[in-house]
Amino acid sequence: MLTRREHSRLELKQKLQQKDFDEDEITQVIDTLVEQGYQSDERFSEAFIRVRHQQGKGPIKIAAELRQRGIEHFDLSVFDFFQLASAVREKKFGSVLPDNPKDRAKQQRFLLSRGFSFEQINHVFKS
Repeated sequence: MLTRREHSRLELKQKLQQKDFDEDEITQVIDTLVEQGYQSDERFSEAFIRVRHQQGKGPIKIAAELRQRGIEHFDLSVFDFFQLASAVREKKFGSVLPDNPKDRAKQQRFLLSRGFSFEQINHVFKS
């Protein structure tokens, strides 16, 4: 599984449980993989964050997805999500900001669904 992409510890455990492996064996194998450097939650989270950022996902969505995968500690501060929110809006709707409330609300809902905060969304429309 680890040859194709990075996996979190929780993902590996869930996949091995689906294949009906013994709990103690699963824990032992994953511990061995961690000790040998084949599995790293830190490496997984860095790769995951980078991919989601490139997909135009906001910090709220990225954080939620990481927590679902068992990752509680991660650093999103290296990315400028204010700039990303602007770029994502512009790619979807063009460079001209909407002049009516209906279109503005539509674009705001789109950015919310992508996982951007209200602060980041408001910054897009103040620019």
